[in-house]
Amino acid sequence: MGLYFTKELENGASISVWEITESEEELLKLSSVPNDELEELKLIKSISRRREKLAVRALLCTIFDDKVYLGHHDNGRPYLQNSLTEISISHTGKYACIITHPHESVGIDIESLERNFSAVKKRALSPEEIDNLSEKEINLHLAIFWCAKEAVYKRMSRSDIDFAKQIYIKRFNPKDKGELTAIFRDKEGAEQEFELCYDTFDNHVMAWVVG
Repeated sequence: MGLYFTKELENGASISVWEITESEEELLKLSSVPNDELEELKLIKSISRRREKLAVRALLCTIFDDKVYLGHHDNGRPYLQNSLTEISISHTGKYACIITHPHESVGIDIESLERNFSAVKKRALSPEEIDNLSEKEINLHLAIFWCAKEAVYKRMSRSDIDFAKQIYIKRFNPKDKGELTAIFRDKEGAEQEFELCYDTFDNHVMAWVVG
């Protein structure tokens, strides 16, 4: 399928989504992968996981006019080695997505709603957030919570964040799309507030944060 859609945001960010329908061989032809990363890919046993990583590379080749080189910080956060553009990446079995901004830090996450998110309740939510859950739309509600917290986690670029204690999502009613407010508390008690957006399509939910 290739590029599924591109969304230009008012804040200057851009979101691009790739539908992964190609074989591994087809994705290799569409992407530019350094030799060292090809060797790393060979060590990944899951074909689906290899295709996800190759789809990200193919998406990068599609959205950038010039060749870009993807690197990762020690904490796993991606960056472009030859560009100042800020970037965040996420992928599922069916989709890969990228959010970019010329200079603001970004975070994005995408998840399939076919996944059971019941474990998120104990693993990632505070007692107050649990109290606010919608029993009618609980899996969607939990999926949005998880995507939003993952997006904030990626935006913060830290590896030791407690989702339940340090990322709080203000009360919201789960819909097909909407806006959220998140509060990040560092371990010294200082707080930062973030405005997020989320959208659903093809039984997937995607959430992102800019700034």
